Amino acid sequence: MKEYDVYAIGNALVDEEIEVSLESIKNMNIDKGIMTLVNEDKYIELLKNMKGVRHSRTCGGSAANTVIGLSGLGGSAFLSCKVSEDETGNFYYKNLKSCGVKTNLSNGLQPSGKTGHCLVFITPDADRTMNTYLGVTASFSKSEIVDTEIAKSKYLYIESYLLTSSNGTEAAIFAREIARKNNVKVAITLSDPAIVDNFYTQILEVKGNDKFDMIFCNEEEAKIFTKTDNIDDATQKMKSFTNDFAITRGSKGANIYFNNNLEVIETETVKAIDTNGAGDLFAGAFLFGINNGHTSKQSGQLACAASTKLVTKFGARLTEQELQNIKL
Repeated sequence: MKEYDVYAIGNALVDEEIEVSLESIKNMNIDKGIMTLVNEDKYIELLKNMKGVRHSRTCGGSAANTVIGLSGLGGSAFLSCKVSEDETGNFYYKNLKSCGVKTNLSNGLQPSGKTGHCLVFITPDADRTMNTYLGVTASFSKSEIVDTEIAKSKYLYIESYLLTSSNGTEAAIFAREIARKNNVKVAITLSDPAIVDNFYTQILEVKGNDKFDMIFCNEEEAKIFTKTDNIDDATQKMKSFTNDFAITRGSKGANIYFNNNLEVIETETVKAIDTNGAGDLFAGAFLFGINNGHTSKQSGQLACAASTKLVTKFGARLTEQELQNIKL
């Protein structure tokens, strides 16, 4: 019997979410609606000139948000990531541990340097624009992979943000090989349209000669990845890359293909104020469902309900009580 629903790998970033105007995004001269990597000087400059309402400081990164959501629903997860021995790294570890997620960071052997940060700018249209200083997580490598814990898991979950570096790609391939040898399913999140556009080859390298077992993505990412211009063609072509997949479509719900069956999941219409983390939580809720006795349709409904609730509030997380209420 497997100990974990999910073993995840991803960038460890302390997220700082800030509510800003559209004019501020323009004045900062940053690309709206996507994730952009910045160096430390640019990060400090943005932070120094920031004008907006700060909402939260949490341990984050896409994979972390996913497994924290899964854990809050009652699932079990392990996250491999990399932080430094600074105050921010200590905060990250304690925050992650408080969410019930096990991690390689518990060995206490963190390197010197600076833990990664992500400035998440939320505009009035509920869009999220991320500027990320990777810090020490840029050197995430095979050394952070714990093969014995992968073997204890039902799914390996790979965050595509890792694929911006050769060592991150190498680590993802290494983890995939361990998973395959231990009959652990391999899932990947495409993470961001810019990642799919610029690191398409690396995603295929991580896939290897076999299909992925599961891909999570939004509609734009799906179209870029499959080189199509509409959701129907993207849904069909996705089958050549993966056994199962979920394409989130915002207020239109999600297309879920699981066990050779396509489900179109509808969702409640709400006023969104912050879409940051919605896709991450969707993946966490769906993986919780299919690993804990739910059908794919029920898992999709749970995932849509959780992400729909999330976009109505600031921050990339729901509380454990909010998640439990949705599960009911």
